[in-house]
Amino acid sequence: ARKSKYKNVEFRLGEIENLPVADSSIDIVISNCVINLSPDKRKVFLEVFRVLKPGGRLMISDMVLLKELPGYTKDSIEAYIGCLSGAIMRNEYLAAMQAAGFQKVRIIDETSLPIDCMANDPTVKSIIKNLNLSPDKIEEIASSLASIKVYAIKLNGSI
Repeated sequence: ARKSKYKNVEFRLGEIENLPVADSSIDIVISNCVINLSPDKRKVFLEVFRVLKPGGRLMISDMVLLKELPGYTKDSIEAYIGCLSGAIMRNEYLAAMQAAGFQKVRIIDETSLPIDCMANDPTVKSIIKNLNLSPDKIEEIASSLASIKVYAIKLNGSI
């Protein structure tokens, strides 16, 4: 930001569950495949709601579950790092946003994960190799996941 002389950009080091940002001070929060890595997604949404100004918007792209992942992926560090085993059920994800106070929560795009795309991704290749997954197991994982883009708004200052 400094190098390009942007004046409206700021970087802060912090935890997504405890943002180093003042209440009601942000216009928009954009998150790309990060929230599923948090063990406390409800806290993340409460924090985002806290820092957004009334009328502030939240735009998310993230991984969610359409059905429970097979057991062999749940304890895999590779699957967690690859944004697979940290994902929660789609309805639970949206409910956590609404419970935090967000309104007009809606999925604006949802995409299943093509197996060929998964099999060619370097992170997924590592998961496949380390878990010694057969094509059937890869299909089972792929059918459990979706990528969603979600919009929500903070209409007022409190829940």
